[in-house]
Amino acid sequence: MSWQCLALDLRADPAAIAEYERWHRSEFVWPEVVRSIREAGILDMQIFRTGNRLVMLMRVAPDFDATAISASEADAANERVQAWEALMSTFQQPLPWAEPGQKWVPMSRIFDLGSSPG
Repeated sequence: MSWQCLALDLRADPAAIAEYERWHRSEFVWPEVVRSIREAGILDMQIFRTGNRLVMLMRVAPDFDATAISASEADAANERVQAWEALMSTFQQPLPWAEPGQKWVPMSRIFDLGSSPG
């Protein structure tokens, strides 16, 4: 198992940020979306926010393929997952260095306490 870290910005609108957070409370997240995440090999996922910047931590299975999840035929055929993505896109904005069409941008690890001497 390994961890992946990704970043994304929300629109700098306090009302939109509050609504985005509301949708991510456990009682509002759609079960089809949670199921899709788990079926992709994501074992745990947490999203943190500061200002309008989001950071997502994902603990993934050894065979997890980040490129496959973005091109998943199952998700493309799942109307609920597509509706969720469309809804979340109304709150999100790409990072300035994101590729065209890219939402969440992978972050590079620059420090690991477990690998440090002492």
